[in-house]
Amino acid sequence: MSYYDPVESPDETTVFPYHKLTPPTIADVFRARNRISQHLPKTPLIKSEALSAEFDADVYLKREDTLPTGAFKVRGGVNLLSTLDPDFHDPGVIAASTGNHGQSIAYAGRQFDVPVTIVVPEDANQAKVAAMERLGATVLFSGTDFDDSRVHAEELASEDGYRYVHSANEPALVAGVGTAGLEVAEELPDIDYLFCPVGGGSSASGYCLTVGALTDATVIGAQSEAAPAMYRAWANDHLEPHDRMETFAEGIATRVPFALTTRLLRDRLDDFRLVSEDAIRKGVGDLYRVERIPMEGACAASLAAMRQRADELSGSTVVFPISGRNIELEKLEALVAETV
Repeated sequence: MSYYDPVESPDETTVFPYHKLTPPTIADVFRARNRISQHLPKTPLIKSEALSAEFDADVYLKREDTLPTGAFKVRGGVNLLSTLDPDFHDPGVIAASTGNHGQSIAYAGRQFDVPVTIVVPEDANQAKVAAMERLGATVLFSGTDFDDSRVHAEELASEDGYRYVHSANEPALVAGVGTAGLEVAEELPDIDYLFCPVGGGSSASGYCLTVGALTDATVIGAQSEAAPAMYRAWANDHLEPHDRMETFAEGIATRVPFALTTRLLRDRLDDFRLVSEDAIRKGVGDLYRVERIPMEGACAASLAAMRQRADELSGSTVVFPISGRNIELEKLEALVAETV
């Protein structure tokens, strides 16, 4: 068997021999920080006066949107490609993405001179596609949603010998994005709550490994009730796909739960909330009005979950990661207008 032949997978996605499904440790996150700090800056942790007033709490925004690609995922991309097996440097890597994961891998590929191919849905966010292409990636269009694109990327990895960068079954990705949690824990160790959206689960897993382990904080995940695959896997202890995936929030639009992150979240996530599409849409509009932050729908799922638990947040210290400034202008304008 070669690196290019799929092996038995614990979930509905394809994995290859180089995919190690053992969850990373806090030590792996510290090692990742040593690598990432050479390429990416720390991100600010800033108190939101408007949200603090709304919740009668000290609400801090972890501004991952200030990273070069506008989203937290670039931390994982840099960590993974910095240790890429030399055998894959010439064929390069391939990934499926609705945008932010793809930008992460494209950015890291440029940093380490590794060819990158990204497969996106036919109706992918054009601004994100253009950003990936500016970073040097080859972008291919396939299917109507992320999971269609993922299947095509997996096929190409097997046929053409690319290193397939899974969107969640990658310990190096999870350890990399977890470095944001180290920054939070060091700067604000008395945190009480951290809310994080869940799509594939890498970000929430990273915060569980760090903020959840190093502080007394309660870590809470949030997912759209219109795309509840990871929530169902977490709640019911299975890895079965879910047939419903109707969210407008592209960053959390997946029908298939992932083995590595589901295991981490089941072991470490304190609570997991399903939130409505209307609540997500309102969150996008509200954050733009009060903070002038152009937030993607995935990020707004956290604000929706905070509002579900508002009664218990009074007097506490809350962190709300901001990630994803790549929302289309027309969509942002429409959401702001409809939620006034």
